[in-house]
Amino acid sequence: MTSKKFSAEEMLNKIFTIMQTLYDEMRLNQSGQSTHLKVFEIFAELGRTLVGADRASFWRWDKRAHLLMTTAATGTEQIIISDKSGLVGQALAENRAILTNDPYNNPNFNAAVDKKTGYLTKSILVMPVSNCHGEIIGAYQVINKLDDDAGFDEIEDTKRLSIAAFICGMALESDMFLADSQRDKLTELKNRFGFHSDYQTKYRQATPPTSLIICDIDFFKKVNDTYGHNAGDAVLIHVAKILSTISGNAYRWGGEEFIIVLEGANISGAAFTAEQIRQAVMNSVCKFEDKEIRVTMSFGCAEINSALSIEDNIKIADARLYRAKETGRNRVVTS
Repeated sequence: MTSKKFSAEEMLNKIFTIMQTLYDEMRLNQSGQSTHLKVFEIFAELGRTLVGADRASFWRWDKRAHLLMTTAATGTEQIIISDKSGLVGQALAENRAILTNDPYNNPNFNAAVDKKTGYLTKSILVMPVSNCHGEIIGAYQVINKLDDDAGFDEIEDTKRLSIAAFICGMALESDMFLADSQRDKLTELKNRFGFHSDYQTKYRQATPPTSLIICDIDFFKKVNDTYGHNAGDAVLIHVAKILSTISGNAYRWGGEEFIIVLEGANISGAAFTAEQIRQAVMNSVCKFEDKEIRVTMSFGCAEINSALSIEDNIKIADARLYRAKETGRNRVVTS
């Protein structure tokens, strides 16, 4: 490790350079893609500079999956751990900064990464990060104080790191808000907004062939009228789980209608997947309270034509879905 200690002027210049990089990244982004990942990387560097650390990482807390994952980490690929483990997990559980200058004798220190990479950890400072409502959503971690063999200082370094942790918390909250806005709360599939976002960032540039499947639940209104809307919600959740199991790129398009994107699949591949889903739904039972509800689905498939807009491609698949419903339902139409 380097032992250079920066003067106040050098420190300010480094901070200004990092902030200029952030400003340029946000201002000059012409792709329309999210810059949050780059923002986290830049702020990880800011925190590392502020406290004179060798490494820094910013962690996102997925409470639903009970996981902690790095959105940016110096010197390593993404790390994913249980939210009950490590010093990061301790900081979140206790909602306070955690500092150790003797990590290998700390029972909460996870040495697995060090064992894998050969890195020697001497000191660690972890700070929980909250959203504007005070809810903990992540953590900021710095490792190995560069200019002091005694390690991090609980007062001074916590005060300095709080600057980057606060701003990173706002960026993470924005990122989580965007993710929530793209997800259907009932089925937990991405919604129409999520589909269009993914199309711009993933599917539009995908190597052909790529295909679409549009499908909906046959006679869904009858389910609601017969069993009630809560039962209808249970059916939607049931169907969404089947779609997710067979194809990871499923979206709730609206109401009882879903859309699936198949990268690397031509029209025959799309028809094959649609038939798998059709049979799986038809042969399954949705259990709601004391009732067993059975439904079927109809499907329209289309291979994406890059010369057309995504809206026009969807219209083609949707017209085929309409034909499937006109000609008896519970079937797959590809032309």
